[in-house]
Amino acid sequence: MGKKKKRPRMEFRYYQMPEGSQIMALLGDKWVQQYGEAVDYLHFHNYMEIGYCYFGEGSMMLGDERFRFGKGVFTVIPRNFPHTTDSDRGTVSRWEYLFINTEDFLRRMGGNNSMRADRMLRRIHSRAWFMKEEEYPDLAGKIREILDIMRKADEFYQEEAAGALYSFFAVLARMSRTPDEEKLEEESGRLINMVSRSLDYISQHYMENIRIRDMASCLNISEAHFRRVFTAYMHMGPLEYINMVRIQAACDYLRTSEYSVADIAHKCGFSTNSTFNRNFRRIMGVTPVAWRKRPENYERKLLDYDIRTEEGW
Repeated sequence: MGKKKKRPRMEFRYYQMPEGSQIMALLGDKWVQQYGEAVDYLHFHNYMEIGYCYFGEGSMMLGDERFRFGKGVFTVIPRNFPHTTDSDRGTVSRWEYLFINTEDFLRRMGGNNSMRADRMLRRIHSRAWFMKEEEYPDLAGKIREILDIMRKADEFYQEEAAGALYSFFAVLARMSRTPDEEKLEEESGRLINMVSRSLDYISQHYMENIRIRDMASCLNISEAHFRRVFTAYMHMGPLEYINMVRIQAACDYLRTSEYSVADIAHKCGFSTNSTFNRNFRRIMGVTPVAWRKRPENYERKLLDYDIRTEEGW
């Protein structure tokens, strides 16, 4: 039997968001440094990272792609996306960063329109962005504006920064719109409203026995038509989405409570433990018990790596 190939190392850098905030800034002289010195592995974060380079040159790995960075480069990197920054040998670079709890931020800023928040979230998390100020001056200016707002920390600065960041995300979401999404968004408002109402209902009742035919009946359409429209818009069937919401809720319970796995299964709407375990393993790749021990290790796209955990940089 051949020797097992050693998995590449990857580091999970965890940040604790200040209480009551969805935005955190890393500013100042600490971030003028030789990036990547003696580092031969990628890392990822628990929040979205937005970075802006003021000076310096080097290379950046975003997943499997390598880019050259310099003054005026900015990046938008979704949470759990592997990356690293390497200054050229013998040089220093100055970056400053924003970390954002995008899920909470967009749902808070979107008010009651969960459909819009989910659509924006799906788009801005669809990829990592490597951009240059000369090509996108308005977006670069918006990032510098937010960094300066956070630096000055005047009265109501969090609210001011949130408004500027929401504007930034709106532009980014429009830029990432796919042809399929354009076609779907041309459909009638009734269909969009139908899916939105369905998502709201699921988020409020996922712990109950939800039947697809009852949801369709409430919308005065056939079950078959409801399934087609929901799947076209969400890129997954309604039952698959319901189970995803339930598993997300179960992960929160596993991470923050001492409830037994059986109790969590019941709280999240699963009729039997076997159904819960089967769906959890299908979505998360491991059992609930294993996930509870090390939840940060089991993002599905990161299973090929030997991950260790660090707090911050």
